[in-house]
Amino acid sequence: MPISTKRLYLRPFTPDDAPSIYQYAKNPKIGPIAGWPVHTSVANSRQLIEQYLMQATIYAVTLKDNPDEAIGSVGLEIVNKGGGKFFMGANDAEIGYWIGEPFWGQGLIPEAAAAVHQGWLHHVRII
Repeated sequence: MPISTKRLYLRPFTPDDAPSIYQYAKNPKIGPIAGWPVHTSVANSRQLIEQYLMQATIYAVTLKDNPDEAIGSVGLEIVNKGGGKFFMGANDAEIGYWIGEPFWGQGLIPEAAAAVHQGWLHHVRII
């Protein structure tokens, strides 16, 4: 279920997003702070997209005027659906995200996270 905001189009990931994801995820300022290693190649990005990012609750963050270029990701992680962290209890949820460095400081991720939160409140009982 794609989501549109004022400036963004949030859509499912595809393996074709690997080149654009690699462009941003190879930056050592991105992955380690988000909890994952720096991407090493387009093939590495494609593998991670296929293994992790191609889920119903994770979105490619794109600009509305360029929806084919993924510039980051935002998604809902729910413990009882197989995700989560050691500090989360059953039925807890968190919004995970990252965005390429050229897009930092523009308020894009808060806009994306708010849209995901609102969209999924209608589908998942979080409280």
